[in-house]
Amino acid sequence: MNRKMILYILGILLLSEAGLMLLPVAVDLIYRENVFVSYLITAAILAVVGFVLTRIKPNNKTIYSRDGFVIVSLGWILLSLFGALPFFLNGEIPNYLDAVFETVSGFTTTGASILTDVEALSHANLFWRSFTHWIGGMGVLVFVMAVLPLAGGGGNLHLMRAESPGPDVGKLVPKSISTARILYGIYIALSVLEFILLLIGGMPLFDSITLTFGTAGTGGFGVLNSSVASYNTYLQTVITIFMALFGVNFNIYFLIICGRIKDILKSEELRAYIIIMLSAIVLISFDIRNYFGSAFEAFHHAAFQVSSVMTTTGYSTVDFNQWPDLSRVIMLIVMCIGACAGSTGGGIKVSRILLALKNARRELKHLLHPRSVSVVKFDGKKVNDEVIQSTNVYLFLYVIIMALSMLIVSFDNVDLVSNFSGVIATLNNIGPGLEAVGATGNYSVYNWFSKCVFIVDMLLGRLEIFPMLLLFSRKPKSRKVV
Repeated sequence: MNRKMILYILGILLLSEAGLMLLPVAVDLIYRENVFVSYLITAAILAVVGFVLTRIKPNNKTIYSRDGFVIVSLGWILLSLFGALPFFLNGEIPNYLDAVFETVSGFTTTGASILTDVEALSHANLFWRSFTHWIGGMGVLVFVMAVLPLAGGGGNLHLMRAESPGPDVGKLVPKSISTARILYGIYIALSVLEFILLLIGGMPLFDSITLTFGTAGTGGFGVLNSSVASYNTYLQTVITIFMALFGVNFNIYFLIICGRIKDILKSEELRAYIIIMLSAIVLISFDIRNYFGSAFEAFHHAAFQVSSVMTTTGYSTVDFNQWPDLSRVIMLIVMCIGACAGSTGGGIKVSRILLALKNARRELKHLLHPRSVSVVKFDGKKVNDEVIQSTNVYLFLYVIIMALSMLIVSFDNVDLVSNFSGVIATLNNIGPGLEAVGATGNYSVYNWFSKCVFIVDMLLGRLEIFPMLLLFSRKPKSRKVV
């Protein structure tokens, strides 16, 4: 393990966060709410620690696969612990654990909150809270890589693989740095487009910026207690569309830029993503038709909520906790499925579901015809057994973590539906669940230990389990061959 290189990159990450802290400082100076000192103090602490770590100059700048996982895991933990300091120092979230919960929820683009009155926060805190969504959506390491090279010997790709969501991560172009810049270029372009459309619809400037951050990162932190319910139909429709767009694999947008339409049409994941989302919208629209004044209104709210939970954004226009059981079950299912690999969305990912189904079909075929040889294909290409195995292990660990989390949280004095949906919502980086943690509720009802479980679940969900587990695993000892 290249420890010096790990510390060096962690130092760069902390210096980057120190620089980002200046943005809420600027916001506070505009609104004159006098919380900027807490951000300056945090930025100073980050700058000192980051400077010390970057003085550890590595002789070897190569990052190995294990190093990439360690850097990503430690990096996200450190950024969250330091990122929570302003909330705690300015007193708007007086409990440090609650501040960490809120910050982890922001960086992991979960959107779960312990706040009972969001509108009581200062503009600087609201901005930082939503901005963590935008940074965490595409990935903190990817963000830094888009600005400067971090490693040699293929190390940048190891960082991208450790941080990017999905069962397999490749490069769009030969250089990983160029790939990071292309991804962030697309990310920024879509964000700017949504921001402009929200302004055209009459949304206030500050709301347009923060909701764009939340939509682009598929996070869901809002600036109003009513989430998105107070905005007009046009604005809600714009957010619905962009939540769905940010849930698409960003490789698709790269193919559009390159004019490779045939390759887009071959994408099984994109087709499945659209079919699942539309099917859920239609079923829920029919199920809730009597809850609204017209079929259009039912379709509008169904489309918004399905787009929100499937992309794991978490915004809401209505309290879907009051919908019929069929609609709530469908919502839970699409929560778990999640968005596409290579998007800013969370969940298991559509590609993993497809791979698991294809592998199950292959195994059934093998039971019927033991001598037959069949392969799993995705988008017309053979899938390596390593990818299939990784998918199976991920799904196994996902179920184990979900079961253990539910068991631990059940010791708290909260109902079963809240516990179950809360674990699903945090592990899949969605935010709101059902009952106590529904669209109109929050996670303040839980004790400190349950909050710690949810914090770990949010990190496991965003980093897709493996990086966090490898952080605590021991390197296997090599055996001498005599």
